[in-house]
Amino acid sequence: MTADPLIGTAVILFPAELEESSNKMDIRIYAGNLNKATTQEELTALFTQAGTVNSVDLVMDKATGLSKGFAFISMPDQAEADKAISMFNAYSLADSALKVNIAKPRVEHA
Repeated sequence: MTADPLIGTAVILFPAELEESSNKMDIRIYAGNLNKATTQEELTALFTQAGTVNSVDLVMDKATGLSKGFAFISMPDQAEADKAISMFNAYSLADSALKVNIAKPRVEHA
């Protein structure tokens, strides 16, 4: 902290501080081969067993309102994401063997 004059007025300057979470990026996990009846709540409860779940995006068909059979789960760090992948890849949920891995970046189509 310093007190420097600015156009004749004393101004107190404080060093900038980043919020701890502002420089962290969530790890996105792809979960596929979901039963169409699987809900966002079920996925949240399941993946919470591996660690903190920041969000679950269950992809829905706009025309039918039903699940497209895949979702993206955001977790705060690589260790928790790796744990979720090892726990739930090939895991049987509602008679479907899940396919779980790190989500690939979206490819923009021209």
